[in-house]
Amino acid sequence: MYITNDIKYIGVNDHKVDLFEGQYKVPSGMAYNSYAIMDDKIAIMDTVDAGFTHEWLDNIQNTLGSRRPDYLVVQHMEPDHSANIANFVKAYPEAKIVSSAKAFVMMKNFFGTEFEDKRIVVGEGDTLCLGKHTLAFVAAPMVHWPEVIVTYDVTDKVLFSADGFGKFGALDVDEPWTDEARRYFIGIVGKYGAQVQSLLKKAAGLDISIICPLHGPVLTENLGYYLNLYNTWSSYQPEEEGIVIAYTSVYGNTKKAVLQLVDKLKANGCPRVVVHDLARCDMAEAVGDAFRYSKLVLATTTYNADIFPFMREFINHLTERNFSNRTVALVENGSWAPLAAKVMRGMLEKCKNLIFTDTTVKILSALNEDSGAQLNSLVEELCREYLAQQDSTANKNDLTALFNIGYGLYVVTSNDGKKDNGLIVNTVTQVTNTPNRLAVTINKNNYSHHIIKQTGIMNISCLTVDAPFKVFESFGFRSGRNVDKFADCEPLRSDNGLVFLPRYINSFMSLKVEQYIDLDTHGMFICSVTEARVLSDRETMTYAYYHNNVKPKPQTQGKKGYVCKICGFVYEGEELPEDYICPLCKHGAADFEEIK
Repeated sequence: MYITNDIKYIGVNDHKVDLFEGQYKVPSGMAYNSYAIMDDKIAIMDTVDAGFTHEWLDNIQNTLGSRRPDYLVVQHMEPDHSANIANFVKAYPEAKIVSSAKAFVMMKNFFGTEFEDKRIVVGEGDTLCLGKHTLAFVAAPMVHWPEVIVTYDVTDKVLFSADGFGKFGALDVDEPWTDEARRYFIGIVGKYGAQVQSLLKKAAGLDISIICPLHGPVLTENLGYYLNLYNTWSSYQPEEEGIVIAYTSVYGNTKKAVLQLVDKLKANGCPRVVVHDLARCDMAEAVGDAFRYSKLVLATTTYNADIFPFMREFINHLTERNFSNRTVALVENGSWAPLAAKVMRGMLEKCKNLIFTDTTVKILSALNEDSGAQLNSLVEELCREYLAQQDSTANKNDLTALFNIGYGLYVVTSNDGKKDNGLIVNTVTQVTNTPNRLAVTINKNNYSHHIIKQTGIMNISCLTVDAPFKVFESFGFRSGRNVDKFADCEPLRSDNGLVFLPRYINSFMSLKVEQYIDLDTHGMFICSVTEARVLSDRETMTYAYYHNNVKPKPQTQGKKGYVCKICGFVYEGEELPEDYICPLCKHGAADFEEIK
């Protein structure tokens, strides 16, 4: 298989394996990917699992013909990728091995030697020239082992991403990428989200056309989709709006409560309800869904003064992988001394940014009038924002939305007649309450200012403290004149036809411009309120909260160069080119300052 004219696929498919890493079900098998870069010098990228030695060596021989490889690049020492290093050396004793220093230490553990006579140690910023192809190496420690490097082919713009962007499933099986890639990421790499975030920042500075992972298909189109998903997964943000119910039931009464809960959630506007019986389901799939959706309900019985074993295992999987940024509800059952809710909440205490519902449902053996009422209260809590988002059930004149205005941060949305637009502002003020009028001040350089002056309408979404940095990247660092800021989501619309954010807001207001005041560099729009909805009671994000808790701190320690004042991207070098554009926020050199 040709990746490019000079890069060939030489990996293998494994349909014998039933459990990957001894725990993950892989009904579609696994692919162990390896690649050959053909140039004046030939580089082989990684080996394959021990069960496919001869097939892999045959692939090398058939691809190279009479030529012999000059280098074996080892990016990752996990045995499904490194098992055949010694066999490669026997077949091609003149070839050099290129890898990180830690990888060579691991080679001694696996093979009894560090291959001292043929090793080339590489690290961050090192390069290897093959002829017209130059390989640039990027350190990726703990993604997901400490020795990992990834490799960028500067010539063909190919990123060899090690285990990054991999998925379960052999290459000769036609199946969607996302579900099995999510299950793979959360299960195997999920604990190391911070390290993946660091690698994504490095990748943002590369011009990538193709991604070649060590598992799963080569990615050649719509790379932004995969990069965005990895950013979502590794920052532990919900991928979709919906509720996962994970439960265990001994005699069926907890299950009956769960089934009632499912029906009530669907009847009250929940866009997606996913249910997992933890005693019978694929545990990895249940864990993946918990990270996929925005809310989680845990329902289980008290068992031996603790919780049912399958629920304990499930929660352990969540906490090990840094489960965070979700709404969690608890349902407990017990005949004489229910303790399950207390135990579950205690297990989740170390998770970050979890919002527990006010209502905890306590079932005494079976649902009764009291626990049934608690179930209804829980549904009301979980579905409040869904009901407010839908035209048919929303209170569109809930002026308590005005109480969420302060020195906060807001997304102002508009439409230029062709596409939706949005930007971040922190200058929204209520100026009168009879009638209710707001003042919104926008820099004239912003495209939104131009649109709103023409259309006379806008929506204001009040951001909450759980809004991640990617919201500010999307709406604060790019111009709507050049990009479609809503291309990767399905926004909701108010009666004026404009969008409001489906997540990370507690309220929104539709505004009609009544007066415009020219403030030289800025314009102030005095607006009447035509619609107001409250979606939740979560705290509005203030400007101070954003700077103290959301905006990433620049990683400048030990580095020489310049840091972007807008997003914190670090440019390493003696001089910053005058025409340099930040690869993250697209701001120019004027918004960089020298690292002191």
